[in-house]
Amino acid sequence: MDRELLLEIGCEELPASWLPQLTEQLAQRLGQRLIDFRLTIDGPVESSATPRRLTAHVAKVAERQSDLEEAVSGPAVAAAFAPDGTPTPAALGFAKKHGVEVADLARVTTAKGEYLSVMRRERGRAAVDVLPDVLGATLRDMVFPKQMRWDAWLDDGKGELTFGRPIRWLLFLFGGRVVPFVIRRSAVAQTNLVQDVRSGALTYGHRFLALSGRPGRSVKVRSVSDYRTRLGEHFVVLEHRERHERLVRELDAHARRLGGRVDSQPALLHEVADLVEYPSVVAGVFPPEFLTLPDEVLTTTMIHHQHYFPVVDDQRKLLPAFLAVTNLEVEQPQKIAVNSERVLTARLRDARFFWEADRRTSLDGKLARLDTLLFHKALGSYGVKAVRLERLARYVAADAFGGTPEQADAAAQAGRLAKADLTTDMVREFTELQGMMGGIYAREDGLPAPVWKAIYYQYQPIGVEAQQPPTAAQLGDAALTWAAVSVADKLDTIVGLFAAGEQPTGTRDPFALRRAAQGLVKVLVDLPEVASVARPVRLDALVAEAQRAYQDAGVTVAAEGVASALDGFVAERLRFLFERRGYKADEIAAVLPDGHGLAGVSPLSVRQRLEALRAVRPSADFEPLAVLFKRATNIVKDVPASAPDRIDLPAIAALLQEPAERALAEALETRRATIATAVAAADYSRALLEVAALRPAVDRFFTEVFVMVDDPTLRQARLALLAALRDTVRAIVDLSAIAGPHA
Repeated sequence: MDRELLLEIGCEELPASWLPQLTEQLAQRLGQRLIDFRLTIDGPVESSATPRRLTAHVAKVAERQSDLEEAVSGPAVAAAFAPDGTPTPAALGFAKKHGVEVADLARVTTAKGEYLSVMRRERGRAAVDVLPDVLGATLRDMVFPKQMRWDAWLDDGKGELTFGRPIRWLLFLFGGRVVPFVIRRSAVAQTNLVQDVRSGALTYGHRFLALSGRPGRSVKVRSVSDYRTRLGEHFVVLEHRERHERLVRELDAHARRLGGRVDSQPALLHEVADLVEYPSVVAGVFPPEFLTLPDEVLTTTMIHHQHYFPVVDDQRKLLPAFLAVTNLEVEQPQKIAVNSERVLTARLRDARFFWEADRRTSLDGKLARLDTLLFHKALGSYGVKAVRLERLARYVAADAFGGTPEQADAAAQAGRLAKADLTTDMVREFTELQGMMGGIYAREDGLPAPVWKAIYYQYQPIGVEAQQPPTAAQLGDAALTWAAVSVADKLDTIVGLFAAGEQPTGTRDPFALRRAAQGLVKVLVDLPEVASVARPVRLDALVAEAQRAYQDAGVTVAAEGVASALDGFVAERLRFLFERRGYKADEIAAVLPDGHGLAGVSPLSVRQRLEALRAVRPSADFEPLAVLFKRATNIVKDVPASAPDRIDLPAIAALLQEPAERALAEALETRRATIATAVAAADYSRALLEVAALRPAVDRFFTEVFVMVDDPTLRQARLALLAALRDTVRAIVDLSAIAGPHA
C-alpha cells in the first residue's frame, strides 16, 4: 500500500534569490534519495518554498523498500584457489563475509578474467524505518550559495550539519504519522538557545499574523491538503505562483486608483513574491518636485534600493507615486505608506543633491579625476583606460566597421568620456547607474546623440539572446558609434585582465569577464541588426589592436600562454552564444572547431554559416554527403591543407584513370568557382547547396575507386583529389563534424 509523504523544513528567513533554485533542488534531491533507498514513488516530488520554509511532498510512497538482489564480485579465481584446488584465505574470507560456503560461490567471466561471485539478497525494510536516512541524506545534499554553521549535527556518522539558514522546525509525515528524526544540539554550542530539533506534525503560520491574533503558535496538520488549508488560515501563501498572481492583481488595482499603471518590472515582481509569505500592497506618493530628476534616478531609487514599483501614466511618464509590497494584512495602509514615503523622500533628496553637485562641472571636466581611480594595479588608472578606449573605439568604428569619419570621431569622443561618471557623487551612491549617468550628463552637456547614447548603453548587451537591448530603435543613428564603444570597452577589459593574470576559473570570475565576452561576441554576431554593419569583423584583428594599445602604454600582454588562453576563452563564449540560440553541438563544431582559436574567426560569418547549415541540413543529399565527407577526411588526414584557389585540379585530373574519379574532378572543377563566389558574397546557403550537389559524384567515387593503390603517382593523385574536395568544402563548414541523421 502506498502512503503520502510530507516534508517541511522550517528555517530562519532565506534570501529571495535562493528560493527558485532551492525549490527545484529539494524536489530533485528528495526524489533521488527515495530512489537510492529503494522506496518506490508513484508520481513526481512536488516542492514549494516561502522565505521561512522549504516544502516537498509525494502523493504515493511504498510502505516498504523493494527487496535487494544483486551479484557481489569477489576475488579472482586464480587468487581464490591454490594449484591443488583448495580455497585460499581470500575465498574463505569472501564466503564467510556473505554467510555462505565456498562451494556455493559462483564463477563469473568478465573482460578482466574469471571471478568469484555471490548473490546478495536483502529483504526491504519498512519505509518508516528508512525515511529518517532519506531525510538526513537529503539535508546533506542541499547546496546553498552560502552555508551556515549553527551548532547542529546528525547521527549519521558525518557530524556537523551545515545549512543555508538555521533549521527551527521539521514537519515530517508519512501516511499522516510522524517520522522520527532529530537534529542534535552540538556539545560545543555556546548558548542554551540552541536546542534539538525534532520532527513532528506541527507547522507554524505567519511570523506576525496568526488565527485569533496569536503569532508564533504551532499548527497541527495531518495531510498535504490539511497542511495547505491550515497554512492559508494562518496567513501563509505557500506557492510562489499564487503569491505572484496575488501581487499582480493588487498592484494593478492600486495603480488604477492612482490614475496610472504599474511600470513593467518582471524581475522585481518575481523577487518580491519570494520576500513575503502573505503579500499585500500599499500606495504612497512623493513630492512632484522630484520629477525633475532623470527617470533613471527615480526608478533606480524605487526599484533597486526600496523594492518599490513605479507608477506611470498612459504615455509611460512617471507619476509622483509608488506601490510597496508588505508582508502583512494591511488594516491601516496609510500608516505604512507614510513610513515608506519618508524613506523614499530622504533617498530622493540625496539623489537631488548629487545631481546638482555633479552638474556643476561638465563630463569632460571630470576626466582629470579618473587618474585617481585604479582600474587594476597591473594596468593603471581609469584615466589611462580612457586614453586606450578613445584609440580603440576609433579603430573599431573606422577600420573594423567601416564607419564614416564623423562616426569614428563620435566613437573616439564617447570612448574617452565613457568612464568619467565613475568620479560622480551619483554613481558612487547609486552604482547601478554607472554608464547611464555618464550618458545623461553628456546629454545635459549638449553632446550629440551618437556620443551620449554610446556612453549610456556602453555596458550593454548583458546576455547573448538576439533580443537583448539596446534595440536599433533605441539607438537610432547612434548604433554604429555605440557598437564601437561597447566592443572597445569589453575588448580592453578582457585583454588587459587576462594579461594581468585575472583569468576566470570554474568558480571564480570577480571581474565578470564571461559577461564581457558574451556581450562582445553578441554585438559582433548581430552587427547587421544593431549597427547596420554587414561586413564580417575578425576577432583576432580586434584582439591584436587592443593588445597594441596596451603594449604602446608599456603593459606586457604577450606572456606565454596568455594569448592561447584568451583565444580559447572568447571562442568558448561564442560557442555558448550559439548553443543558447538553439544550434546543435555538431553544427557549431562544423563551423567553429574546438582548439581552432580566433584565427580568421568572424562572429557574423560564423552565424551566417550556421544559418546556412541549418537551412540545408534537411535536404536529402546532405546527411549522406556528410558521411562520405567524413570518410574522405579520414583518408587524407595526413595531406596538408591548401587554399581552394591554389589547387590545380586540371593537373590532378590529368593523372586520374577511372571514369568515376574523373567525374568527381570534373564536378568539383565545375562547382568550385561558384562555391568560391558564393562564399565571397557570404551566400553560404547557395555554397552549401552547390556542395550538396556533389553527392552523386562523391558517392560514385567511393563505390568504384580504390584510393590506396600500389601505383604511387595514381595514389597521390587520388589523395590530392580528395584533399581538394576537403579544402573546398571546409572553406564553408567542416562536414566531417556533422553527426548522423538521428543525432
